[in-house]
Amino acid sequence: MSPFPPCGGRLGWRGMDKSKIRELRKHLTETERALWKHLRLRQFRGYKFRRQQPIGKYIVDFACLEKRLIIEVDGGQHSEQTAYDLERDTWLESQGFSVLRFWNNQVLNEIEAVKEVILDTLTRQPLPPTLILPRKGGGNK
Repeated sequence: MSPFPPCGGRLGWRGMDKSKIRELRKHLTETERALWKHLRLRQFRGYKFRRQQPIGKYIVDFACLEKRLIIEVDGGQHSEQTAYDLERDTWLESQGFSVLRFWNNQVLNEIEAVKEVILDTLTRQPLPPTLILPRKGGGNK
């Protein structure tokens, strides 16, 4: 599976307002800056993260395309847009991404715990499927 999302264009740029994406990258919130300080330049265990990354019709806060992980930092407005967030997360997950959401206060006040959750998610290896077939004839010999 390619680490690049199915976006109908190079990482979702086609049809998106590039100036909006540049503006979002230039003007990160205080909380996004606090988390980006830990994720940028492959300093988080060597994983490459992108900020304000277009994926499909959405722009996600942070993405590790290699591990198909999206990190969202939510302020108070997200408590009023749960239906939109659910629709967005459902679509992103249908494209093979895992989505982690953290509240602003978690990032600002509990950064080590946030980093631990991110690391656990990045390093979690899916268990191989186990198939136990009955012995020939269905017996327990």
